Amino acid sequence: MSMNRREFLAASAASAAMLQPGMRAFGEPTGDIQVVVDAANPAPPVSPLVFGGYMEPATTRAWAEMLYDRKFLRPIVEAAPEAGRGFGFRFRGQPWRPLGPAGTVEMDTVRPWVGEHSPLIKLDAAEAHGIQQSGVRLGRGKSYVGRIYLAGDRSAKVEVRLVWGSAAGDSQTIPIPALSREYRKFPLKFDVPVDSENARLEIAGTGKGAFRIGTVSLMPADNVQGFHAGMVKQFKEIGFLMAKWPGGNFVSAYDWHDGLGDPDKRPPREAPMWSGMIEPNDVGIHEFIAFCRLLGAEPYVAVNTGFGEARVAAAEVEYVNGSVDTPMGKLRAKNGHPEPFNVRLWCIGNEMYGPWQFGRMALDQYWVKHNYFVKAMKKVDAKIQVTSATASICEASWCAAEQKEGKDFWRPPLPESTLPFKFGGTEDWDGWMLAKSADYIDYLSEHTYAYPDRAVDAEKQEFVDVHDPLPLRTRRLSNRVGEAFEAWQKYMEKMPSLKDKNIKFIFDEWGTRYRAAAGQSGFRRPMGMVTPLSYAIFLHEVFRHSGMVGASCPTAGFSTVITDHTGDAVGLLAEGLAIKIMRDHFAGALPVQVGGNSPQLPLTGTALVDRPTKPIGSPTYPLDVVAALSGDRKRLILSVINPSEQNHEFAPQVGGVKLRGSGRLWQMAAPSVDANNELGKEPLVQIKEMPRTAVSAKMQAPPVSVSIYEFEIEQASLSVSSKRA
Repeated sequence: MSMNRREFLAASAASAAMLQPGMRAFGEPTGDIQVVVDAANPAPPVSPLVFGGYMEPATTRAWAEMLYDRKFLRPIVEAAPEAGRGFGFRFRGQPWRPLGPAGTVEMDTVRPWVGEHSPLIKLDAAEAHGIQQSGVRLGRGKSYVGRIYLAGDRSAKVEVRLVWGSAAGDSQTIPIPALSREYRKFPLKFDVPVDSENARLEIAGTGKGAFRIGTVSLMPADNVQGFHAGMVKQFKEIGFLMAKWPGGNFVSAYDWHDGLGDPDKRPPREAPMWSGMIEPNDVGIHEFIAFCRLLGAEPYVAVNTGFGEARVAAAEVEYVNGSVDTPMGKLRAKNGHPEPFNVRLWCIGNEMYGPWQFGRMALDQYWVKHNYFVKAMKKVDAKIQVTSATASICEASWCAAEQKEGKDFWRPPLPESTLPFKFGGTEDWDGWMLAKSADYIDYLSEHTYAYPDRAVDAEKQEFVDVHDPLPLRTRRLSNRVGEAFEAWQKYMEKMPSLKDKNIKFIFDEWGTRYRAAAGQSGFRRPMGMVTPLSYAIFLHEVFRHSGMVGASCPTAGFSTVITDHTGDAVGLLAEGLAIKIMRDHFAGALPVQVGGNSPQLPLTGTALVDRPTKPIGSPTYPLDVVAALSGDRKRLILSVINPSEQNHEFAPQVGGVKLRGSGRLWQMAAPSVDANNELGKEPLVQIKEMPRTAVSAKMQAPPVSVSIYEFEIEQASLSVSSKRA
């Protein structure tokens, strides 16, 4: 049943007043929603790096490898377990299994090709013995290329066979030339006429003696430098301008040396922070930089401050940025890239405040370690900029509330128990770091997550389910940006010396979360428009602080694509479109002031845990509006988000510039809040461009929509604000 606007606002205000004693709910404004744009004093430009993506672990789902455990980290047993496969591997094959009777396969630890052991296959003259991997996904009409390293007795007759059906012709076999005692590389190429989600790769032989398998690889032939061609295409379509790698929790036990040299000789490792999943180390520094250059994105590299050491991080900087006259620069040249990569943005660790983090130490020790790292890294390259991967009291408090729901033995309760944590207390990591390490910080990292349908109850000190209207559900994520800057103001009040620093923020993990259904663990990812609208409003809030935000990346940014049955990207989800429409119009834009007559409603929750003390956003409820000048100051950009299921009219008033004639409109409007784009179906959510006339007295904001207008400027009287937004 639909509500009129008065009923809608009344219900919103009643819901927002829950859990917040003494907080006033706003009433309905009279008349139309006023949108007042003052373009006379633009703020600093929006950093293009706020449109970033996030990669974790080192070898991610964008990598086109189709085989699971291609370097044989796990012993090959008859009933191979699937535990520890981890995220990003659901489009790869199943664990290897023996082909032949028991005892056919041994793991050779005497002459392994890479890692601790390699499969040794005992041969039989009459029956084929070897290994097989099922669950390989193939696309009709596609070609697949790869390689295999083999050694063995010359009498061994080995074949590599790709099987996609049960009929006699449903396979392709590649005979391998005579083997030798030393490992040799043999090329593979298959042409596949059908789709399959359960093809099988067999490596088997007959004869006398034995043969060994060093490693094997299989990729689509259209891969781009090892990455899925469709992923590269769709990421470029979205327009990612920064990429962070290799995590995330993963980095705290990662050795960057493992990603150097011949990919087939890089050791496979367990990733202990992700339940022992396999990291093949196929993507290292060189591959990551290649990926960034394919996208036209700025690289952002995280270093290991968990198990890592300052001298190891300094060596990584030298490898990446040093000249060929340096030891590490010389090694980089030997590995195929004489020119420095010139990476300027480095993250010092990840979430070192969390008891879940490998190598975590007490705050009064960690700040010393942080300083050691930065000193050593900047001694190698003074031009790099570094991010402190700690947390404001808001982030630490939010994580503590979430921890209360976990039952993992490795996540003990934090020392402070009352939320929010105190400024200057034992869990105020940003406060301590700013007091002790401000000279060694260029950016503060804030990891910003929100549950659209959950809030922290101040009395219960834990998350509870809430049932808010759509405009409030979609604002939970952006309000966490507001509380981060509220905390920053507190830090500046307590430490006036910060005003002379040029410290900014990087929101290098952000996104919405949804609890899994009862009886299930982890999180779920529902379809629909709540997350895309949350993304768009979050970016609006980042634009409002353009002078203080250097970069950002949604944690699921590189997952905002539609993937086919092989794991390659073939289209964009609405989340990807939300990033794209904002990137296309606001990268480098100069935000201007927006006023109005309809203040945003307060959210349920607890101040400085999951919301700021006061509501944030444009005073245009339920709409959220941002305006900016284009980087060349020739156009006025107006972005209007309607996160409700009702059409709303707004009355714009523009001052500070004179607009010339008609403008254009780019609009992303969904048919319903449950809509999104799905594989094999006509996209329900698209960005449509259309001409429109000049600014009128009443303009429409369709339900569940993002509308971005651009108008040419005839004349203006402008100045660039020297103040941070």
